[in-house]
Amino acid sequence: MNLFDVYPLNDIEIVKASGSTVWDANGQEYLDLYGGHAVISIGHTHPHYVKRLTDQLNKVGFYSNSVKIPLQVELAEILGKVSGKTDYQLFLCNSGAEANENALKLASFYNGRKKIIAFKGAFHGRTSLAVAATDNPKIVAPVNETDNVVFLPFNDEQALKDAFADFGNYISAVIIEGIQGVGGIREASVGFLQLIRALCNQYNAVYIADSVQCGYGRTGTFYSHDYAGVCADVYTMAKGMGNGFPVAGISIAHKFKPWHYMLGTTFGGNHLACAAALAVLEIMEQDNLMKNAEEIGSYLITELKKIEEIKEVRGRGLMIGIDLPEELSQVKKNLLFKQHIFTGEAKPNVIRLLPALNLKKEQADHFLENFKIALKG
Repeated sequence: MNLFDVYPLNDIEIVKASGSTVWDANGQEYLDLYGGHAVISIGHTHPHYVKRLTDQLNKVGFYSNSVKIPLQVELAEILGKVSGKTDYQLFLCNSGAEANENALKLASFYNGRKKIIAFKGAFHGRTSLAVAATDNPKIVAPVNETDNVVFLPFNDEQALKDAFADFGNYISAVIIEGIQGVGGIREASVGFLQLIRALCNQYNAVYIADSVQCGYGRTGTFYSHDYAGVCADVYTMAKGMGNGFPVAGISIAHKFKPWHYMLGTTFGGNHLACAAALAVLEIMEQDNLMKNAEEIGSYLITELKKIEEIKEVRGRGLMIGIDLPEELSQVKKNLLFKQHIFTGEAKPNVIRLLPALNLKKEQADHFLENFKIALKG
């Protein structure tokens, strides 16, 4: 059997990892500033994380949600405290797409409506409804197509007001990334997020904050949307939640009343997943990683803005986009194969930085020095 050819692959095999450093099969060392799409939040193979998972695996790795799993209760308590959402409810699942799928389903159950507002440049996942709300027709199969999703210009307050004026009583939910990742590290404005909150209140629609990539402390606040000073009804999370272990969840305001089998999952909230998520939160608290993300991120953004060749630097904390002119489209490749630094990208020419939240200043300086070299070819 052959593998289904899903992604273009770099000819690199990673065999060892520690902190923000990885090594390939030839012994070459790399600085990892991408963390596998913002997944590695506390660094690779963190000792506490490894011990937490190992200890749990030696007890019980999995049993279904038909029995009590105290680790789920423990996770909900610490997640509520760290995120500042102690009065919310937690549903655990396995991936960001699944989190968004369940959030949209929950919203429709709540108000009995079908219409969803999403935004140009959005990426919410690859499952049925999540991909229908994703602004990329290439990955929306015919079976996923629906007239229930309306795409509006990102950060366009008048377009949002007009949409609610036209069909507000049919709108089930507004779903938005606090900072668009695949869309090029574009931040939702404070006024735009506040308007979403106000209109959702007025029309009894549900405000869904997609925090899958931009959340979990990456921007210096737990959910990036909260810099606007208003709360969403539902927050979705995944990537950094398990530091590589598949775990995701949605944080749900108390106005949503559950009934049995409304939502469901086989693997969500299993013993190992909870152990991984607990380890991440414990390390985030112990090492004050949100503050580190804010400080190192601000430093990187400030220094990058001094580099003349860059068109624009966008983002917040350790979610940074470096927008380059077309003639510098080779820089990402130079960084990987010449400077041995992993970064991400957003089309057409945006380099994405999504490192572990415990990135050190000397590692940030190493990147800045080598980025300047990569610009020269």
